[in-house]
Amino acid sequence: MVNWFRRGPDGSFLWPGFGENMRILKWIIDRARGRAGASENAIGWVPKWADLPLKDLAVPMEDVEDAQTIDFAEWKRELADQDAFFEQFKATMPKEIVYEREIIRSRLRRMIAKKR
Repeated sequence: MVNWFRRGPDGSFLWPGFGENMRILKWIIDRARGRAGASENAIGWVPKWADLPLKDLAVPMEDVEDAQTIDFAEWKRELADQDAFFEQFKATMPKEIVYEREIIRSRLRRMIAKKR
């Protein structure tokens, strides 16, 4: 999972924006059809560089790498911030969404524990 809205030190977006999102959508489709790989990280599965169509992308690779970096504290805060929102829909929310959030929360705990 990539944070397409992460900003660099100068405040600009790391990913070039909407016009380049087709590259990621292509990877998603290829992944679903078994034509592209992925690596597991704390929040799920992310593209392997070789499987991303990045040729001719006018963005430094460092920016693409930074966009894929997992900020554990940021994700922990994000999940906590979502709790009140998800609580509103508890009665009708598909259990798969609840489970997926718990899986992410568990992965983050595991990764934070490994870093200590």
